[in-house]
Amino acid sequence: MVDRPMPRLAALATASPEHVLRQSDVAEAGRRLFGSERDGIERLLPIYNNAGIERRQSCMPLEWYLEEHSFSERNRLYREHAVALLAQAADRCLEEAGLQHDEIDTIVTVSTSGIATPGLDAHLMTIRPFRQDVQRLPIFGLGCVGGVLGLARAGALAKAEPASHVLFLCVELCGLTFRRDDHSKSNFVATALFGDGAAAALITTEGKGPALARWGEHTWADSLDVMGWDVADDGFGVVFSRNIPNLVRAQMRQAASRFAKSAGFSLHELDNMICHPGGAKVLDALEDAFGLEPGTMVHARETLRLHGNMSAATILFVLERALKHEPPGRWLLSSLGPGFTAGFLLLEG
Repeated sequence: MVDRPMPRLAALATASPEHVLRQSDVAEAGRRLFGSERDGIERLLPIYNNAGIERRQSCMPLEWYLEEHSFSERNRLYREHAVALLAQAADRCLEEAGLQHDEIDTIVTVSTSGIATPGLDAHLMTIRPFRQDVQRLPIFGLGCVGGVLGLARAGALAKAEPASHVLFLCVELCGLTFRRDDHSKSNFVATALFGDGAAAALITTEGKGPALARWGEHTWADSLDVMGWDVADDGFGVVFSRNIPNLVRAQMRQAASRFAKSAGFSLHELDNMICHPGGAKVLDALEDAFGLEPGTMVHARETLRLHGNMSAATILFVLERALKHEPPGRWLLSSLGPGFTAGFLLLEG
């Protein structure tokens, strides 16, 4: 068997939309929207203060969310703004990598917060000079775990074709999924957590950068109802179980240990853990699960504070911060998403 060279993360860039939503302003908007329709609104408002979020970015201003908008309109805006953000992220990533658009061989695109057919990658090709023979792999349905597993898919493709250039794109516009007439607690919690963002990564077996050494995932049995979308006439209704922090505390370390064993290393040998910040309670649970001191996951918490939960894109914002502030080493990336699935990726060097 011929040993193939490892795929490497040659460049990484992020992009955020222009509108900044401060948590205090969103909380007041939540009071206005839900106060007359939901009993116990005052009991729920502390969710905003306890989310660990100071501000978020949005493709639409806060006032827009106070008005009624059809699913058709919101999805049209998703397509337009997602493509624009991906273009920004891709341009920055390619500039960092020293490559032109026509040097990209494969585009892997992850997004679960809207629908586009032709895919976002095809729309991007109409405004950027990618080659006509570029291979496209659009991925829908991974939700928050899409950042890690999308990187893994890009790594697998780069490894299968050494010296090729794989551009991994990820964008989530969670704000546009907001359903004004949904007065469920899950929808209320979503207004306190989710933001918009995009990222791009260049994966290749050539050059420098940390190696994507191994990747894997674990899907728990009978867990379809833990996280996902409930698709209704007026759009995507958010589904997430209140038991997610408990599940993380009880089972995440075991799943990570299984992956580590299959990849030939121990969790004790890691230099850093880069985790998706699903929320403040989830980060607390992750630190408990892995035996870390409270507040250890500083880059995840800072990303959550400044950007909110951008679903799949968030882990790439966390990784970008860590790459700027931490020495290289053996890092484990992890996220959780619909399935209910944990995704893992080992970075080395």
